[in-house]
Amino acid sequence: MHQDSLEAALPVGEDPHRHARLLARVHDAALAGERPPARPRPVIDASWQRMLSRGIDPERGCAGRPLQPEELGERRRETALAEVLPLLRGKLAGVAEQTANIMVVTDADGRVLWRDGSTAVRRNADALGFVEGMSWGEETVGTNAIGTALVTRLPVQVYSAEHYVRSHHAWTCSSAPMHDPRSGRLLGALDLSGPAATVSPTTLALVHTVAQLAESQLHAAHTAELERLRAAAAPMLSRVGGRAVVTDGHGWVAASCGVVPMNHVALPAGCAAGRAWLPAFGDCAIEPVQGGWLVRLLDDEPVVEARTRVLLDLRSSRQAFLEVTSPSGSWSHPLSPRHAELLYLLAVHPDGRTAAQLAAEVFADPARTVTARAEMSRLRRHLGGLLNRRPYRFSGNVEVDVLRPPDPDSLLPHSIAPVVRGR
Repeated sequence: MHQDSLEAALPVGEDPHRHARLLARVHDAALAGERPPARPRPVIDASWQRMLSRGIDPERGCAGRPLQPEELGERRRETALAEVLPLLRGKLAGVAEQTANIMVVTDADGRVLWRDGSTAVRRNADALGFVEGMSWGEETVGTNAIGTALVTRLPVQVYSAEHYVRSHHAWTCSSAPMHDPRSGRLLGALDLSGPAATVSPTTLALVHTVAQLAESQLHAAHTAELERLRAAAAPMLSRVGGRAVVTDGHGWVAASCGVVPMNHVALPAGCAAGRAWLPAFGDCAIEPVQGGWLVRLLDDEPVVEARTRVLLDLRSSRQAFLEVTSPSGSWSHPLSPRHAELLYLLAVHPDGRTAAQLAAEVFADPARTVTARAEMSRLRRHLGGLLNRRPYRFSGNVEVDVLRPPDPDSLLPHSIAPVVRGR
């Protein structure tokens, strides 16, 4: 990363109050279409131009509503940033408290997921609408460190009147984007914000360093996941025969047989079991395995349609299992009571279910679609290509059987879901 991407908003040796007054004159002139007394920094100038082209109101920004508590909870559960939240809090929450700042973590949409730090500053942030669940993207609140960092994908510090919306001029904020090392996808931003008087040229470097530590921790966790997949992949490949690779859900290679060693395979968007053409290999057969995919190179061999068998074992009152048998072998996955209910519903309705139908038949409340989607997202993360969505259902190449207990009343005895209790 270039050094100028970590440019502090306050020039070294500059008096903060005097610089804030200069920035205010620059801001007023720029918005009035007049020649400013000094040029704004390039990152700020570019953002202001985006705001002007969008017609963002410099007095109020755009109207925004915070997420409902259920949707906020879903976003918190779904984001990989939840895995590194203890690290982020450990490195920055104390600093935020001591320096009269707040530490903020957002998702890739700029929605505030978590806040920590000074109680007094949090009260001031509440008055500004800088609250959990609110969007802090440029399209809502104009130029600010979070929104601008998410647009530029670079660490950004914004001081005083560099903010586009005037009500934010009393603040300074420093943000750095965070990415998923598995996919390169933007996860969100890490931010330290507080009164303009707390501005420091070192804050941005600190925030950027902690964001990098978070990405490193995610990378280490991914490496550990690949190692676990690799342990299962070796015996699997020995049974398959022929050229093949085993990848995780993002295409990272855990093991291979008969192909040039590589780290990553570009899988199709929305990868599903069946036949597909891959840039690295040509014609392939893709099969779900626990934690990823088995990719067999077909070369010129004829395609034999092989189906995957799924056995939903609900005979035990203590633990439900999903057992999967495919051409490459078998594996099983223990199920939580909630996931057992959802899979049972999909098994008895092979045509599939919408989120509203899932909510009605499992939670007895068709309005709980957010919760239903969150649970299905977690299931699909574990079971890969076995499940489709829109509507939610077992994949077309999957044969599903359900093993029930002899006594119908013993089927998932702790469940009160209408689909289980027959209501």
